[in-house]
Amino acid sequence: MDPSTLDVEATASAAADAINEAVQTLTTNPTTFWDRTKDYLLASLPKCILFIIVLIAGMILIRLIMTFLKKVLSRSKMDPALQGFSLSILRVGLYILLGITLLTIISTAAAAGVIAAMGIFGLAISLAVKDSLSNLAGGLSVLFTRPFALGDYVSIGATEGNVQEIRLNYTVLSTVDNKIIHIPNGDVAKAQITNFTGVEKRRLDLSFSIAYEDNFIQAESIILKILDRHPLALKDPEPMVRILEHGASAIVLCCRVWVQTPDYWTLHFDLLEEVKKAFDEEGITIPYNQLDVHVSQQTTLAR
Repeated sequence: MDPSTLDVEATASAAADAINEAVQTLTTNPTTFWDRTKDYLLASLPKCILFIIVLIAGMILIRLIMTFLKKVLSRSKMDPALQGFSLSILRVGLYILLGITLLTIISTAAAAGVIAAMGIFGLAISLAVKDSLSNLAGGLSVLFTRPFALGDYVSIGATEGNVQEIRLNYTVLSTVDNKIIHIPNGDVAKAQITNFTGVEKRRLDLSFSIAYEDNFIQAESIILKILDRHPLALKDPEPMVRILEHGASAIVLCCRVWVQTPDYWTLHFDLLEEVKKAFDEEGITIPYNQLDVHVSQQTTLAR
């Protein structure tokens, strides 16, 4: 016969003998059994009472702490998504602490075993989902540092768009052509971030080219007049129009004017159109790149 089969049969036989012995003890001497049970319950009664008291007090205390922190965070400037995440993590942590405390009341050894098991389990999980944890850490970094907010137009690496949603693992952008892009927060935390709408005012820089034969002072005056009468162009700081460079085919004028961030592109397109109209009316030429070729003819004299 297989040795493993013999071991199983021996174990089953020993268990059956133990059960029979317990039943016989209970049948022949029930008073001793109940006395032992009563003594055990009386000895465990203080622990049971303490267990119930700690459980009720812990539940009440956790509820009071969460209510207080919710009120405090609601008055702060912390991002709403970060508020909810912080409260959830804190709530789970408090309940875990309460559970360990209750286990310690029952048995210190049991509590130590549970803590050790949680440590091993946590290590295994962290190794299995390290990429997700990296994204989670990046999400927390974004929520704490707040390089952008919902609705901002940003550039993250090579991707641009409006911030539609900030999740713990992903940041969701909506591009100008209505594409939805999910960027892992691990990449967001490491990327170069440019926030185009994070401040109230922006400086608009434009360049206009005129021919060398044209009067650049007149051209500068035309641009300044357009800026002065445009309602979206801010007068403080004062707009500036100066020669930027002497180009290969034109004199390049730079125009710098401050504008409210929501009006940036409106003023950008308006100035391009109005300057072109004004230059045409005043006879200011906007040149294009050209190349002058000079042909040199040499005469060969016959001998």
